[in-house]
Amino acid sequence: MDPFIELFITIGIIRLSNILKVIPVGKSTWWAGVKTGRFPQSVKLGKRTTAWRVEEIRNLIATLNNERG
Repeated sequence: MDPFIELFITIGIIRLSNILKVIPVGKSTWWAGVKTGRFPQSVKLGKRTTAWRVEEIRNLIATLNNERG
């Protein structure tokens, strides 16, 4: 893969609908986890647009995988 594209994928932003495709929780559970600190804080892109940093989601996935064994 082109290094520039790989870099973009690891440092971009991702919306909740895409996160929930890989982390099997519901929206309410996700937001409760954000509130308690289990899941990363969001980034506001506009009044009604929220996203997360890809690198934080990748770290979360790695952590969840390690917890599973």
